[in-house]
Amino acid sequence: MSGRNTSFYYSFLVLPPEKRAAIVAVWDFCRAVDDAVDEAVGSSEAEVRAEGERQLASWRRELAACFGPEEPCTSQGRALKQHVVPFGLPRHALEAVIDGVAMDLERTRYATFDDLREYCLRVASAVGLVCIEIFSYRDPRARQYAVDLGIALQLTTIIRDVATDLRRGRIYLPLDELASHGCTEDDLRAGVVTGRVRALLAFQAARARDYYRRADASLPPADRRRLVAARIMGAIYEATLRRVERSGYDVFSRKIGLPRWQRAAIAALVWAKTMVGR
Repeated sequence: MSGRNTSFYYSFLVLPPEKRAAIVAVWDFCRAVDDAVDEAVGSSEAEVRAEGERQLASWRRELAACFGPEEPCTSQGRALKQHVVPFGLPRHALEAVIDGVAMDLERTRYATFDDLREYCLRVASAVGLVCIEIFSYRDPRARQYAVDLGIALQLTTIIRDVATDLRRGRIYLPLDELASHGCTEDDLRAGVVTGRVRALLAFQAARARDYYRRADASLPPADRRRLVAARIMGAIYEATLRRVERSGYDVFSRKIGLPRWQRAAIAALVWAKTMVGR
């Protein structure tokens, strides 16, 4: 966990120490995998891709060591390995995370939402499926909650980070939806919130809100307390989405986020409501 300035920090605080340590280990491992691609360097696009592929191959070996007799080579791998057996962490979900990050090496555009949804399932929902094993749950419907919440969180991130992703040469907004709103990639690069750009981003926000609603609907009542950390995470990200909406979808002039005090207040409110059964 990279400090108090992450949106996950305040959701982790409500966990007992052993679960918090496991969540931090998962977070650090996934963060390192993501950085392997985002921070890959080279003198050409081909070299950057080759370096990213090399790094991901290394992380695949680390993951295999976490689930096998070998000792991982990295601090992230060694930390993760400690929690694999006690919490029954699903290897297939962690492999899906690496597969999702690898998609950033293979493509920089998504033709339709169906294509983008596959990416979200791998880089976000798969992480959620690992986390709920640590949180613990009784009702199998909690897995659908993790899937839907993961998509909602990733869609919120995509909307918030349009400008950042553009600088990396990536556009995660479905191309068919750009076209249907009369937008081009140049419109996004201009960094001006025209009526068409605003309508496009509002459409994406409405989809994210739908996935937040789906997650709420699939959350088993018996597991509300066990999954309170996930609910805090969802509430913080949903508040971020509301701030994007209130800005008029100006995600170009600055990166929109919540101040620490507001994230802490949301965490405290969700925790309190959950503890009293609301």
